[in-house]
Amino acid sequence: MNDTGNKQKILRLLEITAGAFGLFVAFGWSFFDMLVRCKGKKRQKKRKWFQLSHIKKNHPRDKYEKEYEEGKLWCAEQQMKDCFIRSRDGLYLHAYYLPTKEAKRFVLLSHGYKGSGFGDFAYTARFLHENACNLLFIDQRCCGLSEGEYITFGAKEQWDVQQWSYYIAARNREKLPIYLYGESMGAAAVLMASGHKLPEEVKGLIADCGFCSMKRQLQDIAANWFHLGWVELLLFRVDLFCRMFGRFRMSDADTIEAMKKNKRPVLFFHGEADTYVVPENSVYNYALCSAPKELVIIPEARHLCAPYAAPELYRQKLLDFFEKYDN
Repeated sequence: MNDTGNKQKILRLLEITAGAFGLFVAFGWSFFDMLVRCKGKKRQKKRKWFQLSHIKKNHPRDKYEKEYEEGKLWCAEQQMKDCFIRSRDGLYLHAYYLPTKEAKRFVLLSHGYKGSGFGDFAYTARFLHENACNLLFIDQRCCGLSEGEYITFGAKEQWDVQQWSYYIAARNREKLPIYLYGESMGAAAVLMASGHKLPEEVKGLIADCGFCSMKRQLQDIAANWFHLGWVELLLFRVDLFCRMFGRFRMSDADTIEAMKKNKRPVLFFHGEADTYVVPENSVYNYALCSAPKELVIIPEARHLCAPYAAPELYRQKLLDFFEKYDN
């Protein structure tokens, strides 16, 4: 009886341990599956339930729907050329190219998390195009017509940005200046790419609402969206799944080393009321940046809303930046 009782206790303990471990892994997988894993547009459309207030309020549609939709419509009406490259890890990546008459520069447009160039840059693209900029709207991996199953928060996107910059340089016969312009995760990817070798024609970087690392961004999401405090164990599990399935480490998505190495001028923008990527991220990146730099904080602007909230200031800063570094 004692042996039988002991066996039953051991089995019960094993069941409890296995259940606890299952819950431990499952919660980490859910977070990873929700934020990192991406199976395309059909899946995203089904996830209408994941529309938290932070996402709704931190989107230009919340306050500037008319301007946002007009910008998207203008982009959709343009005759653009499809461009493709193959990434370092074998994915076909897509971009739209829109030339302008009497161009003075090229601008690579790197959109944000699960976004699109026609959306994130909807309000600014026309202004850039009308001010002598050839535009390359890249589709980040997992987005638009680009392949991919995992969004890596800049860990791999930084190398994609680097490749697209060389794609432009190879077709830039007049050796016009090239600028890398990113918003949100696209801004983080641009900043990370600045730590690698880039074409000499790349004259500057523009980073709007960029975060400083995947780890910090997930910490902020966990705290601000889900009111979770200490999340180191959760992030440990997410990192484990990133390594196992996405073939990258969370630590690969970090701007620190790039900002120390980069020598190209950087124009930082951020909305003061941004609760999606908090403005302290740009303050941190600005402080780390060893190159010529300027930080423009737009009062009352939420995520990616700075061009809408202060259009004259925002556009003038862009033109001043181009004028200063074009030559």
